[in-house]
Parts: sequence; structure tokens; C-alpha cells
Amino acid sequence: MESLKAEGVTNVFGIPGGANLPMYDAVVDADFRHVQTRHEQGAGHAAEGYAKASGKVGVAFATSGPGATNLITAIADAMLDSVPTVFITGQVKSHLIGTDGFQEADILGATLPFVKHSFQVTDARQIPEYVHEAFHVASTGRPGPVLLDVPSDLFSTDIEYTPRTEPVELPGYKPSTEGNIKQIRIAAKALANARRPIFYTGGGVISGNASEELRELVASDQFPVTSTLMGLGAFPASSDRFLGMLGMHGTYTANLAMDRADLIVAIGARFDDRITGKLDEFAPHAKIIHVDIDPAEISKNVGAHIPIVGDVKQVLPKLTREYRALQTDSGRLEAWWTQLRGWLHDHPLYYDASTDGSIKPQSVVQTLHKVTNGEAIVTSDVGQHQMWAAQYYGFDQPRKWINSGGLGTMGFGLPAAIGAKVACPDQLVTCISGDGSLIMNIQELATSVTENVPVKIFLMNNGYMGMVRQWQQLFWDRRYSAVEMGGSPDWVKLAEGFGATGLRVDDPADLESTMRAAIEADGPALVDVRVTQEENVYPMIAPGTAAREMTEAPGLVR
Repeated sequence: MESLKAEGVTNVFGIPGGANLPMYDAVVDADFRHVQTRHEQGAGHAAEGYAKASGKVGVAFATSGPGATNLITAIADAMLDSVPTVFITGQVKSHLIGTDGFQEADILGATLPFVKHSFQVTDARQIPEYVHEAFHVASTGRPGPVLLDVPSDLFSTDIEYTPRTEPVELPGYKPSTEGNIKQIRIAAKALANARRPIFYTGGGVISGNASEELRELVASDQFPVTSTLMGLGAFPASSDRFLGMLGMHGTYTANLAMDRADLIVAIGARFDDRITGKLDEFAPHAKIIHVDIDPAEISKNVGAHIPIVGDVKQVLPKLTREYRALQTDSGRLEAWWTQLRGWLHDHPLYYDASTDGSIKPQSVVQTLHKVTNGEAIVTSDVGQHQMWAAQYYGFDQPRKWINSGGLGTMGFGLPAAIGAKVACPDQLVTCISGDGSLIMNIQELATSVTENVPVKIFLMNNGYMGMVRQWQQLFWDRRYSAVEMGGSPDWVKLAEGFGATGLRVDDPADLESTMRAAIEADGPALVDVRVTQEENVYPMIAPGTAAREMTEAPGLVR
């Protein structure tokens, strides 16, 4: 507890059990808030939400065996989304390790592919040092999850605690942060010579706290910007330089701009399959500048012509200075912007707003933006509602959009919202979910109520696992299999049963007023919004196709 306090921990999430009871006894006198979740996966996602909203390291506790294994999904989620988190698990007593003792699980072995680093304590005197090293590794370089596993008997051992006064230094762990100045100068010259450049920005800009540095660089010239799902908010969606999100459900303009660009500046992004589409047809005309703190990401999927390994917060100001020092042709980008504006005009995000009395899910997001003035922290689960939120909310600031990108974890949204609200108690925190996702961790509504964490949940209820249904409709001849959410609860009664406010809306005319009522209600609230059942997310790049072959929404008139 003293080591955690020294690391600035003020909030943790978790559940006690036999193997970590000695630690929980110390929690009674600890100088931080412990939020008792109802499932360890919920604790892990809450720690992620806390970290993503605050930029601090999120912390989750679990006991041995099933308690520890219940954290694995959250640990893997944190790894793929580069979330700074420390997971502290209890373990069976030292002499029982390897005997298949009660609630024993090899959690280090089980999580080896999903952690940035892990420690298992073999001597109680290691605990303070391992805590400090865990926080150092989790929060430096490319952030990620670190696991600390402590046998029960070592939790109970008396040791002399000496506060650490020196910074952590780990042999072999020296993340490169500065960026090679020669490479940065080459990149600046490439930018100055480009006729069709585009900035492709990812979650690394947000985790690197480099949003202002990105905006300064973009302001150096008429550079267009696109963003991954994880990078939304790093650059303001309201800017006329922003082309929208790219990727499988990105905008026509963003995807086609990447396809036609002669220079792509990738910043804190990793060229994953949801962005590239058919890899061997991705961006055939472009030279690639790739800025990333993780050298393993450089040229992993797409070869980088100008690689720059470093912290984006330190690299971007240098690139800005080098570019501004060059003599550039101010009119060289006019033809490119003429093309981009033409695409924006002819190929906007579109849906048929006419209704048969049902509520269009896209309008749910647009209405939420209206009633929150675009200023809420928005978490989401995974599926169609996630894509609609990304497309239509319009994030202007970083750390306002919290979702599971790399792993795509259903059940993420509610516990992540709890973590975000604990981190930012003075901000409105909303969760956009679907009926397939929300049910997976709905028990955390009890956490929200009992721990007085007033999150607001807006459920797009279409009676399906929506994104799976969309794929079955489009690619499997509408042979719907195991996607109908029959037997879903009465969500209003369920919310009220947990002690929250429950509301339902099925008339478009009542949507805005019901949303406002939920936001103004004391404590947590859940709004069951009955949306059009078979609405699909467009645009869409079909699996195995090139980005230029995206399918637009039916009915779009050019």
C-alpha cells in the first residue's frame, strides 16, 4: 500500500479472495479509494477506463485462480490498446505453487502473450521494488499492462519499507524517445515535396499526450488529417482539415485519400487490418513516414520509407520546426484539396433518416452529441453502436472517446465508464451500448449504484448482436444464426432492480427529452432506446477487399 501511494495511486478496482486477503486487510488503512466491482473482468476494464480518461496508470486487484483468470480478457485488451495498467493478483502460498493447490493457476504463464511485463514475488522484500518497476514499465515507452503476482504468505510477511527516492532504471529497458534528427529532417523534406500528403493519426497520439503537438504540425500547412478509431479526438473532428475516421467503417474521403496519397505520415498508428483492407493493394502510390515509440511496429505490416522511432510528443515539435524552416510552395496542395472537397461533398456519411416510427441508431448518437454539447466522455461497447458513435459524435478533444479497439471486447463499455467517472468525477460520462454487449457485464450496474458512480447508459436495443447480424446478412445470404437476442430482460425493470433510473424510449419525438431526463437524474441511469432492427453500418470495406472498393450507404444520391 505504501508503494502504491508513492506511485500516486488514488483509486483501485478489484475483488478480494482468500489469496489476497492480507493485502485487502491493508486496504482498510490505505490512502486511496477502492471500488469493489462485481466481476474481475469488470475491475480490469474499469482500470482501463480510468487510465484512458486520466492518462494515469490504472490498477486492478484480484485473487488467485479464477479471480486472476477472470482478468485475462482485460489484460489482453489493455495490451492491444496500449493502456498503462498494473494488475496485482494473489497467489497460493509459496510452498503450494506447482501442486495444483486450491485456486492455483499459473497466471504468469497464462498471460505471457498479453502483458508488457510480469513479476512473481519470491521474497517479500521484492514487493516495493516490483511495484515501482511495474508502474515504470506500464507508463513508459509504449504503455501497456504489467502483472504482479504475489503468494499469500509473502503478502503477510513483515519487512522494512524504505521509500524509493531514485528513478527506476531497468537494464535492457531503454525506450527510444527523442527520434533521429536526420530522419526527422528527411521526413520534413518529403512533406515539403509532397503534392498529396495525408496525416494518418492513431491512439499513440493520445496515449503520448501529443494532441497539441499534432495540431501545431498540421497548422504548418494545409495538411489533411484522418484518424483511426483509437485516435479520435487527438485532432478536432470539427476542423475543416479533418477528413473523418478511416478504415473498415471510415469515411469515403479518408479511405480514398489514403489510396491516392503520395505521402502518408503515420503517427502513433500501426497499420492494422481494419485500416489497410487488402494489404497488397494498400496505398499503392504513397511513400510512408512512420513515427512510433515501438520499433516493433515500424514496417511490421506496411513498409516504412522513413522510419522514426520516438515519443510523438518529442518528435512532432522537431518535425514542425524542420518543416517550417524549409522554403515550401504554398500553392502545391490546392489541387489536392479540390479533390478532397469534391469527395467530401459527393460522399458524405449518410443514412436514410426517414422512419417507420422507429428510432434510427445514428440519430441516437447525433442527439447525444446535441444534449451533451459534444463535451461528454463517451465509452462504448463493441459492435454497430461503436461504429456509429465513432462516425457521428464528433470528438474535438482527446480522452473523451473510450472504447475497445484492438481486442474488440463486448462488455467493455459499462465498467470502462465507471473507471472513467472515478477518474473524472466532475465530467459527464456516458456509455453507448448494444443489447448484445451490455448484458455481458451488466452486473457492474450494481457497482455504479453502490459505489455512487453516476454513469449514464444509452442502450441501442435492436434485438440482435448487430454487427454479427450485418455480416450474416451481407456475406452469408442472410442466414441468421445465433444472433437474435431473445429473452433479453426488461431493461427498465433491470435498472430499477439495481437501484438505478430506468427509462425507455421508442418514439423518435421523445428521444431528446428522455436523454436529458437521464442525464439530469440523480445517480446512474439506463435508457433503453428501441432502434431500427436491421440498420447497417456504412460505409464498409468488405473483408479481403481494397479500401478503394468500399460500399456506401444505399440511397446516397451524388
